[in-house]
Amino acid sequence: MPSLRALECLIAVADTGSITQAALLLHSSQPAVSHQIASLEREARTALLRREARGVRLTAAGRVAVADARRAVEAATAAVRSARAAGEAGGGLLRIACAQSLTVPLLAPVLRDWRRHHPNVAITLHELAVMDEALRLVESDDVDVAVLPDPPSDRFQVTAVAEEEIVLAAPTGHPLAQRASVRIQDLDGAPLVHYTAHNRLGAWLDRSLARAGVRPETVVRTSVTATAPQLAAVGLGVAVCPVSAISAGFPGVVRPFSPRWTRQLMAVTSADTDPLVARFVAGLRRHGVRVPRSVRTQLDEGAAVAGE
Repeated sequence: MPSLRALECLIAVADTGSITQAALLLHSSQPAVSHQIASLEREARTALLRREARGVRLTAAGRVAVADARRAVEAATAAVRSARAAGEAGGGLLRIACAQSLTVPLLAPVLRDWRRHHPNVAITLHELAVMDEALRLVESDDVDVAVLPDPPSDRFQVTAVAEEEIVLAAPTGHPLAQRASVRIQDLDGAPLVHYTAHNRLGAWLDRSLARAGVRPETVVRTSVTATAPQLAAVGLGVAVCPVSAISAGFPGVVRPFSPRWTRQLMAVTSADTDPLVARFVAGLRRHGVRVPRSVRTQLDEGAAVAGE
């Protein structure tokens, strides 16, 4: 297969009508250009140039070849230009996966700013309820980055992007809703809106409760994190959930834990992040998790009372 340099030499000779002038144009030597043309002619098995007293002219084969050579060189230049634009966030495609509950509080403001500052970068977003599905997308190279809580670090590269508080969601009349803050021990025997096995939050919560020697009564399980506080609010029990799962206008009561309970949110990639992904991850770290004002007010009031 001919090299791009050989094609550039053919184009330069065609444009200048001279191997000597082509060499000057390419900042090369005349023998080097002649060598590249000769290699092309061997590859094509025919003459591409006709040597004359005052220079060279393209043969019929040369005229056909130079048209394709221009397209090849232009395509190579465009490939480099596109890659550079992607590296500088001036173009390209960014493929993101995230836990459903994180779309609004974490990703939305970053995507808004990204669109404003990098309008030529196309974005696809996969929202998932099951973390294993997001990890499979990263592993199969179907997404560039996944944003997840506490993912495994043995198979992936992970970068901490935010800390998120774990809270209690309860219906208005529930006894725990009357307290400014709650302890994990207060969940012992309480009716609990729990999570299915497909949602890793369920296993994480079980381990946390077991370590504290707490045994709530599971009344229902959901695979969608954001559904748990809503089910709690209508009176099914209480839910332990990340604050990102609490939407603005939540009809129930939100209480902080004492001591404060948090989890880490991570950006997950399968290999060293390229510049485009690195810029996006940096944006996530700058913004953190956005909490609705009404929810933040309840948490702050509870934390202040607990600290007295």
